[in-house]
Amino acid sequence: MDEKKSFLKHLEAWVDGEEVILDADKYISTRTKKEKRSWRHHFTIQYVKENKKLYGILSIGISVLFIAIMLSVVNSLPEYGNAHNPANNEVMERYLESGIEETGAINFVAGMILDYRAFDTFGESNVLFLAVMCVVLLLKKDKNNYSEQEEQEIQEDDYFDTNEKHPILQIGAKLITPLVILYGIYVILNGHLSPGGGFSGGTIIGAGLILYASAYGQKKMQSFFTFRTFTKICVSGLLTYCACKSYSFFTGANHVGYEIPKGIAGNILSSGFILPLNICVGLIVACTMYGFYALFTKGDI
Repeated sequence: MDEKKSFLKHLEAWVDGEEVILDADKYISTRTKKEKRSWRHHFTIQYVKENKKLYGILSIGISVLFIAIMLSVVNSLPEYGNAHNPANNEVMERYLESGIEETGAINFVAGMILDYRAFDTFGESNVLFLAVMCVVLLLKKDKNNYSEQEEQEIQEDDYFDTNEKHPILQIGAKLITPLVILYGIYVILNGHLSPGGGFSGGTIIGAGLILYASAYGQKKMQSFFTFRTFTKICVSGLLTYCACKSYSFFTGANHVGYEIPKGIAGNILSSGFILPLNICVGLIVACTMYGFYALFTKGDI
């Protein structure tokens, strides 16, 4: 590998499995101060990765530090079940007595998780996206991380998916999949009026996509749902969610912006931003479910 590459290039090459030259003395003697610092950083990473004992000690140290922080936080939490905890009196009373007026949602659960605690839900949606991105990094197959034999096996699987007929499964999927997805959309759009919402509706839609892929093969799915489509939907959903809740920073109302019109409680177009937030969460959950399925079965979306 060319020694003139920057640290990011060296790191990228290391991730791709290329051999990295660690001739530090030769490199440092001919480079600028900034390049020397970058190279020392890279050399340190390589040294730690190659020294298994040091790598293990650092891993254990980081884990112990994280466990200590978590135990400290748990120790500071209020006693579980204590009647004097705010969660068991003030918060519950506020949700039940003022929930409809302040959120406009008939479904108290939707009003709680997408208005009072909308930032928590935003974090959960980010966790889902990060989880599937981690699986992408570990399992997604490309030209750099699988052999010719594996490539041949993938081509054979694609051939069977395309040419092998499963009439009962395919006819059943053709009839059921639209109904499953339609029901998932219904659950998402009525999440602020009845039991349901983005998480449950997104799960239903994800199950419909998995059913279709199981019947017709992943190549057929990729004709309208690709990795690019997956990333666009997830990123757009997260950014839209963030934009919809950013107003609370300016209204100063504990995440409940009274300036946002709530509409008439019980109507489909009501409860402020809860409906679009449900849509965003539903899209993210649906893509995450199918993404896990596709990556664990084929290594690609």
